[in-house]
Amino acid sequence: MTTLRVAIVDDHAMFRTGVRAEIDGPVDIVAEAEDVDSAVKVIAQTTPDVVLLDVHMPGGGGLEVIRRLHLRHPDTKFLALSVSDAAEDVIGIIRAGARGYVTKNISGPELLDAISRV
Repeated sequence: MTTLRVAIVDDHAMFRTGVRAEIDGPVDIVAEAEDVDSAVKVIAQTTPDVVLLDVHMPGGGGLEVIRRLHLRHPDTKFLALSVSDAAEDVIGIIRAGARGYVTKNISGPELLDAISRV
C-alpha cells in the first residue's frame, strides 16, 4: 500500500506542528498552510490525497478552501479537523464536500485511522 500524502491546513502554527509530530511517518506530510489563499495554492501545487482542514480560519475557513478546490481536484479528499462540534459546522462542511469531520481532541492513532478511512 502506498503512503497517503497529507496537507495540514490550520491557522495555528503550534497546532500544525503537533499534528505533524503525531502523524508524520505513517503518512507523508506534503504541505502546510495557515489561511485560505495559501491552502488553495499549496494544495493545487502538491495534490495531496487528504487535506486536514480547519473549519474556522482567516479568509473564509474550510468551506472556502473546498469551494475553490473541490471541482478542480476531485481526487483530493477533505477531512475537517476542528475544535467545534456544533451541528452547523459539521453539516456545513460535509455538505460542501468534506468526507469526514473530527474534533481536535482526537488522538494521533485515531486521526491516522480517520485519514485512512477518508
